[in-house]
Amino acid sequence: MKPLNAPTKTLAVIGAALLTTIAIETRLGFPGEREAGYGETLGVFVGLACGSALLYLGSVRVVLRGGLSRRALWGILSCAVLMRVLALSDAPFLSTDIYRYVWDGRVQSAGINPYLYIPDAPALTALRDGEIFPRINRAHYAPTIYPPMAQAIFFLVGQASSTVFAMRVAMVGFEVLAIFVIMKLLDIAGLPRERVLIYAWNPLAVWEFAGNGHIDAAAIAFIALAILASVRGRAVLAGAALGAAVLVKFLPAVIFPALWRRWDFKLPAACAVVIAVFYLLYANAGEKVFGFLPGYFAEEDLVNGNGFYYPFALAHLSISLPPMAYPIFAVTVLAVLAWWVAFVRKAEYAEAARVIPVARHTLLLATASMIAITPHYAWYFAWLALPACLAPSYSILYLTVAAFFLYLDRNHNELLWRGLVYGVFPVLAAIEFWLDRRFATRANAPPFSPRRP
Repeated sequence: MKPLNAPTKTLAVIGAALLTTIAIETRLGFPGEREAGYGETLGVFVGLACGSALLYLGSVRVVLRGGLSRRALWGILSCAVLMRVLALSDAPFLSTDIYRYVWDGRVQSAGINPYLYIPDAPALTALRDGEIFPRINRAHYAPTIYPPMAQAIFFLVGQASSTVFAMRVAMVGFEVLAIFVIMKLLDIAGLPRERVLIYAWNPLAVWEFAGNGHIDAAAIAFIALAILASVRGRAVLAGAALGAAVLVKFLPAVIFPALWRRWDFKLPAACAVVIAVFYLLYANAGEKVFGFLPGYFAEEDLVNGNGFYYPFALAHLSISLPPMAYPIFAVTVLAVLAWWVAFVRKAEYAEAARVIPVARHTLLLATASMIAITPHYAWYFAWLALPACLAPSYSILYLTVAAFFLYLDRNHNELLWRGLVYGVFPVLAAIEFWLDRRFATRANAPPFSPRRP
């Protein structure tokens, strides 16, 4: 057996360091601090996450420079599995959302529509226990917010095991599917499979899915399937997969222009059919079928614009905007960007040549939507690592790992922590754009091309 070459050895060292950091993070909790990550423990965790972020970005650099041995892929995948095994070994630490997932599955198993009642409702008294019910967030006033495909997943997992651990394992299962599809897309594009590391080793993905079990993992898997079907010209399957992703988390709707071939209506039709069918399954809830979504917008101050970072930052500079000015501006920018992707870009490519443009436009639209809405929660950013495997961007990968700072701003009123995410990113993106343009001019390659050695 040939010895490992220098890049592969470097990657092995980084992988071992990442595993060590995750192992330490899983042992940070103290009695009474296991549910939401408050206090000193949370600060230590975020500090270690910053270390993991630096290691991760270093590993991305090694992979993009190339020169890895043939055994590197197995090492990357093995390390990704071990990361998730370690994260699964401890209870959820950063979020209590998963308890709502298990509860919604339990409610459906009892034959009750989960949109009809808040968890604290007398009608659900018989379903309460001492493990799940006390940890449900907003149990006293908020119905479920999760769309029908997410509810179907909660139900199916609950049929196997109505436990937090089973739900987290299911989310890792969706990650496995996403990783498999990413490698298939890399094959089609003629890119090294080792680039799957960009998603598989992302610390945010590890903690939010194996660690906290967020349902976004299912959306990522469906998005990956939608991209694969789109580049293969299978519009119906692409539309169905995109519809499924939207029904897990509404945000993937923004990538529709990246997948759509102009004047082909099979994709939007399939997407609409899937959405309609799954909503019909829960239609007896009537107007309640959207759950807590309107209340969530109000609770997060998104209706009046105060919950967005950039108006918040301007207010600290004594610059006030009219209540609806920023939302209108953000929607306009996203609409123009969607129009450009759908109608101005070149839409007709052969299968292999189509992968990178679709990934770039997916990444562009997804990132623009995140920067426009400036979420308060870290796990919203994990999906950006998926298209970044095919269209790498260091500034966007920074955004995924810097999202850990949002955990330090629990009340959404600190300028510093959100500034390290939303304030730093535009600067990094501008620098990267300038460097890419400069590289493209010298190498006669299109902007945003993947880094070369």
